[in-house]
Amino acid sequence: MPASASARRYASAAFVVAGESGDYDTWLNTLSEVARILRIPSARTVFMSPSVPTSQKSAALDRLLPDATPTIRNFLHILAERDRLDEVPGIADALRGLINEKRGIITADVTTAIPLDGNMERLVAGRLAEHLGRDPEKVTIRSRIDPAIIGGVVARIGDQVIDDSVRGRIERLRRTLAGV
Repeated sequence: MPASASARRYASAAFVVAGESGDYDTWLNTLSEVARILRIPSARTVFMSPSVPTSQKSAALDRLLPDATPTIRNFLHILAERDRLDEVPGIADALRGLINEKRGIITADVTTAIPLDGNMERLVAGRLAEHLGRDPEKVTIRSRIDPAIIGGVVARIGDQVIDDSVRGRIERLRRTLAGV
């Protein structure tokens, strides 16, 4: 699910601040950790509850993230004050995208009928890199499973879709036979 407009704005602000210190990875790791924490139902209940004062939410964040830099803590406190902690997963995703773009890394959303193991993921990344004329180290895979594609791979890179699925091949054959 794409990040909301407000999550992208917060991610842009975080990107600028992280760029000033050159500490993109620390920002991304911390926000990803908060996103992970927010997936825990009991933590989500506390951090999303309007009955829990902001000061308690901020104190809890500080206890959960003792190694977070003061700037990152302030950022999270602002999110808590504005009741935007629910945006953290989207902010982390959008920030990852900005960092990858700066580093020249392309993320391909890859759909397969069955889960990819590490070797298959590297193979798909290598083939996509070859297709795009990129360094294989600069292509990352975000995979999802959809048994409806029957087999093969569907890759989405930005607006470009590469459909090498069995379902896609059958559909192309059907259109050819129908003269469409």
